[in-house]
Amino acid sequence: MAVARPPRLLRLAARWLCAPRRDLAGRGPEEPLPVVRIPRALQQRQSGRRSSPRLVLARPGPLLISARRRELSQPARLTLGRWERAPLASRGWKNRRSRRDHFSIERAQHEVPALRNLSSEGSFADLGLEPPVLRALREAAPEVLRPTTVQSSTIPPLLRGRHILCAAETGSGKTLGYLLPLLQRLLGRPGLNPHSTPAPRGLVLVPSRELAEQVRAVAQPLGISLGLQVRELGGGHGMNRIRVQLSKQPPADVLVATPGALWKALKSHLVSLKQLSFLVLDEADTLLDESFLELVDYILQKSHIAEDPDDLKDPFNPKAQLVLVGATFPEGVSQLLSKVASPDSLTTITSSKLHCIMPHVRQTFMRLKGAEKVTELVQILKQHDRAYRTGPSGTILVFCNSSSTVNWLGYILDDHKIQHLRLQGQMPASMRAGIFQCFQKGSRDILLCTDIASRGLDSTHVELVVNYDFPLTLQDYIHRAGRVGRVGSEVPGTVISFVTHPWDVSLVQKIELAARRRRSLPGLGPQ
Repeated sequence: MAVARPPRLLRLAARWLCAPRRDLAGRGPEEPLPVVRIPRALQQRQSGRRSSPRLVLARPGPLLISARRRELSQPARLTLGRWERAPLASRGWKNRRSRRDHFSIERAQHEVPALRNLSSEGSFADLGLEPPVLRALREAAPEVLRPTTVQSSTIPPLLRGRHILCAAETGSGKTLGYLLPLLQRLLGRPGLNPHSTPAPRGLVLVPSRELAEQVRAVAQPLGISLGLQVRELGGGHGMNRIRVQLSKQPPADVLVATPGALWKALKSHLVSLKQLSFLVLDEADTLLDESFLELVDYILQKSHIAEDPDDLKDPFNPKAQLVLVGATFPEGVSQLLSKVASPDSLTTITSSKLHCIMPHVRQTFMRLKGAEKVTELVQILKQHDRAYRTGPSGTILVFCNSSSTVNWLGYILDDHKIQHLRLQGQMPASMRAGIFQCFQKGSRDILLCTDIASRGLDSTHVELVVNYDFPLTLQDYIHRAGRVGRVGSEVPGTVISFVTHPWDVSLVQKIELAARRRRSLPGLGPQ
């Protein structure tokens, strides 16, 4: 009987067992073990393949943050904790490879925060305003039917004679919030000016001529209805123009002035503040900046500020009630007030959305090279022009950080046949006069400007703000973005920001982190 051949697998196993093996355990202790070195790039590539996929936050539903890289989007129902690590879409933007990346902070609501949570029964009469003032308001602004949250908070303490610091988001109705109590206080006090030097009883100090024109335009119809004279004192025209403005008859009951022009008038004894009963620092965060602080300090020294509300009751010895309003919390208030009044006499009123990302405005951030910004801007403006031809559309503000950039960019737009207006601080006063009013009236729907147009100016027709140069501070970003989404705005607002430099990226990361955590922007609180 023939013996069967062993299977092939058994033959291979026997051959392997009989062959000499290289046993590492049999080596001597002096012999080093072999070392296999793997290149670092190969290690990183292999570890990246083996790592688990990144957690995707974006789920079906509305988004709070929409990023080009979808895994970095954040749904609206998710809020990151204060100490929770945030997957920022702008984290790698300081690297040049991040060019053309972008993300947006989406609208979380459509109503302006200043009008939210108001009952339909609330009225200005409930705040303590007298019938003549209410009648003047109905005649001058019939569209204003009920007070905003800021007005409901500021008008009652102002009528009680308190010094007020009101810090609230832009476009929340702060101007009417101080004008109505100012006019009511002057109604009950006759003018006591036996001298020929003009002595206004109400003073509104503003940082720019454009804002002075706007405040005067709001206050003048109210003053006419109440028999009060409202005058404007703007700078940039020389002493002869200031002398003519102050010599107009009848003399001003309320003077709206810029610090430089008023300082010149006080130095030349063309005006007196001895009869002052109401002093307002509008855009106080700007007026208390280094560029204006010395002038404002001199004006306050010339004013007689009341120590407490009882000082305001003597009509023959007038003392001024002090009001500071702004869109961000001004620094150095305590140091300034300590020179003219007790800091304890100041009542601080802040809105719930102060220093927060506006929830009703879509804000887009685009990482671009400097050479790409002009092309992107022209494309945005031409898209807006096509939308304007097909249906109703708002106007556009384009912000630059310098006057030279405004002029240079204007020449570029001229080459592209894009009609626009320009507004910057180095223009002569004769050229600046009326430019913003022309923009408001709709003679042009594009305005190139510096931050001179970002402080307090009414822009209810503006639909889009483009930060061609990203602002240098978070305060400037708040003011620029506040040109859209204001009380009474006719169109929903959008902000587009071009991000170019590393310092721009640092600010964008702070904005994005605050938006993801639904917290206020850092570094803007009271000092």
